[in-house]
Amino acid sequence: ELEKLGLRDDVDLHVYEVPVEYQTVQRLIPALWKKHSPQLVVHVGVSGMATTVTLEKCGHNVGYKGLDNCRFCPGSQCCVEGGPECIDSIIDMDAVCRRVSALGLDVTVTISKDAGRYLCDFTYYTSLYQSRGRSAFVHVPPLGKPYSAEQLGRALQAIIEEMLDVLEHSEDKINCQHEH
Repeated sequence: ELEKLGLRDDVDLHVYEVPVEYQTVQRLIPALWKKHSPQLVVHVGVSGMATTVTLEKCGHNVGYKGLDNCRFCPGSQCCVEGGPECIDSIIDMDAVCRRVSALGLDVTVTISKDAGRYLCDFTYYTSLYQSRGRSAFVHVPPLGKPYSAEQLGRALQAIIEEMLDVLEHSEDKINCQHEH
């Protein structure tokens, strides 16, 4: 749906479906970062438990015990051996949540600090590690429970555009501080 809607004219949108497989994630996420050198990567995952569109603040390195779609689980139960326990996104998710909520879309947006220690969290941590925090993860409920594809597409469009705006403004502040 987001691919149909697109983003601002100055944004190149690349959409990939990432398999629910630990080993594929470990190979694919770094390859996509290398191929595109993006300003930001936003991962979207479906959660059967979600009833809102949920912005995840951080990814976790350890605690992965569930088998993936290939019946595989990392023996170390972690994403990156020796990596930090938790990596926060550099995106201010509280600000994004406030801004998107103020738009009056017919979708509720919330914040979370735990993406669930399965492939969503694993993917998010892998991307955060690869990008030094320049990643985001959004959990969405299954289609129709309660939102339509169109509602979710519009919400994701608004969320990503707000994330880009927050990122650009935070970089302006960083650049401004370096000049003084």
